[in-house]
Amino acid sequence: PVYAEFSLEAKCYRPGIDGLGATRVGVKEVSRLISRIRHRQFGVLVTTSVVHKQAYQEVREDRHPIVFISGRDIAEILIKAGYNAKESVEQYLQTEFPV
Repeated sequence: PVYAEFSLEAKCYRPGIDGLGATRVGVKEVSRLISRIRHRQFGVLVTTSVVHKQAYQEVREDRHPIVFISGRDIAEILIKAGYNAKESVEQYLQTEFPV
Protein backbone atom coordinates (compact mmCIF):
# COMPACT_ATOMS: atom_id res chain seq x y z
CA PRO A 1 0.00 0.00 0.00
CA VAL A 2 0.94 3.61 -0.56
CA TYR A 3 -0.08 6.05 2.15
CA ALA A 4 -0.65 9.69 1.25
CA GLU A 5 -1.99 12.60 3.23
CA PHE A 6 -4.17 15.07 1.41
CA SER A 7 -6.84 17.68 1.93
CA LEU A 8 -10.11 17.47 0.04
CA GLU A 9 -12.54 20.23 -0.89
CA ALA A 10 -15.81 19.33 -2.65
CA LYS A 11 -18.27 21.78 -4.17
CA CYS A 12 -21.68 20.86 -5.53
CA TYR A 13 -22.11 23.87 -7.80
CA ARG A 14 -24.44 24.36 -10.75
CA PRO A 15 -22.85 23.30 -14.05
CA GLY A 16 -23.52 25.32 -17.19
CA ILE A 17 -26.62 23.53 -18.50
CA ASP A 18 -30.15 24.38 -19.60
CA GLY A 19 -29.09 27.86 -20.70
CA LEU A 20 -27.79 28.80 -17.27
CA GLY A 21 -24.18 29.80 -16.71
CA ALA A 22 -21.98 27.67 -14.51
CA THR A 23 -21.27 28.62 -10.91
CA ARG A 24 -17.47 28.50 -10.95
CA VAL A 25 -15.10 27.54 -8.15
CA GLY A 26 -13.09 30.70 -7.63
CA VAL A 27 -9.91 31.94 -6.04
CA LYS A 28 -11.50 32.12 -2.56
CA GLU A 29 -12.43 28.43 -2.48
CA VAL A 30 -9.07 27.34 -3.89
CA SER A 31 -7.11 29.53 -1.47
CA ARG A 32 -8.94 27.88 1.44
CA LEU A 33 -7.74 24.49 0.20
CA ILE A 34 -4.20 25.80 -0.28
CA SER A 35 -4.14 27.03 3.33
CA ARG A 36 -5.00 23.53 4.59
CA ILE A 37 -2.18 21.76 2.74
CA ARG A 38 0.77 20.93 4.99
CA HIS A 39 4.32 19.94 4.10
CA ARG A 40 4.41 16.91 1.78
CA GLN A 41 0.65 16.88 1.30
CA PHE A 42 -1.46 17.61 -1.73
CA GLY A 43 -4.96 18.88 -2.29
CA VAL A 44 -7.91 17.55 -4.26
CA LEU A 45 -10.72 19.83 -5.33
CA VAL A 46 -13.84 18.14 -6.71
CA THR A 47 -16.68 20.15 -8.22
CA THR A 48 -19.80 19.33 -10.20
CA SER A 49 -19.13 22.53 -12.15
CA VAL A 50 -15.88 24.14 -13.37
CA VAL A 51 -12.88 25.93 -11.89
CA HIS A 52 -12.56 29.62 -12.72
CA LYS A 53 -9.68 30.28 -15.13
CA GLN A 54 -7.96 32.73 -12.75
CA ALA A 55 -8.01 30.23 -9.87
CA TYR A 56 -6.63 27.48 -12.11
CA GLN A 57 -3.86 29.70 -13.48
CA GLU A 58 -2.78 30.84 -10.01
CA VAL A 59 -2.51 27.23 -8.79
CA ARG A 60 -0.40 26.27 -11.80
CA GLU A 61 1.82 29.37 -11.74
CA ASP A 62 2.53 29.00 -8.00
CA ARG A 63 2.98 25.22 -8.43
CA HIS A 64 0.59 24.26 -5.64
CA PRO A 65 0.13 20.47 -5.45
CA ILE A 66 -3.59 20.44 -6.25
CA VAL A 67 -5.58 18.05 -8.43
CA PHE A 68 -8.82 19.38 -9.92
CA ILE A 69 -11.72 17.06 -10.76
CA SER A 70 -14.52 18.93 -12.53
CA GLY A 71 -18.03 18.02 -13.58
CA ARG A 72 -16.81 17.03 -17.02
CA ASP A 73 -14.26 14.65 -15.48
CA ILE A 74 -17.01 13.08 -13.34
CA ALA A 75 -19.25 12.68 -16.40
CA GLU A 76 -16.46 11.05 -18.42
CA ILE A 77 -15.73 8.58 -15.59
CA LEU A 78 -19.42 7.64 -15.37
CA ILE A 79 -19.71 7.20 -19.14
CA LYS A 80 -16.60 4.97 -19.26
CA ALA A 81 -18.16 2.85 -16.50
CA GLY A 82 -21.30 2.39 -18.59
CA TYR A 83 -23.51 4.95 -16.87
CA ASN A 84 -24.27 7.07 -19.93
CA ALA A 85 -27.87 8.08 -19.21
CA LYS A 86 -29.53 9.95 -16.36
CA GLU A 87 -31.65 6.92 -15.52
CA SER A 88 -28.65 4.58 -15.22
CA VAL A 89 -26.84 7.02 -12.92
CA GLU A 90 -29.96 7.41 -10.75
CA GLN A 91 -30.37 3.64 -10.53
CA TYR A 92 -26.71 3.19 -9.59
CA LEU A 93 -26.95 5.83 -6.86
CA GLN A 94 -30.16 4.35 -5.43
CA THR A 95 -28.68 0.86 -5.41
CA GLU A 96 -25.27 1.76 -3.94
CA PHE A 97 -26.40 4.56 -1.61
CA PRO A 98 -29.99 3.90 -0.49
CA VAL A 99 -31.66 6.63 1.51
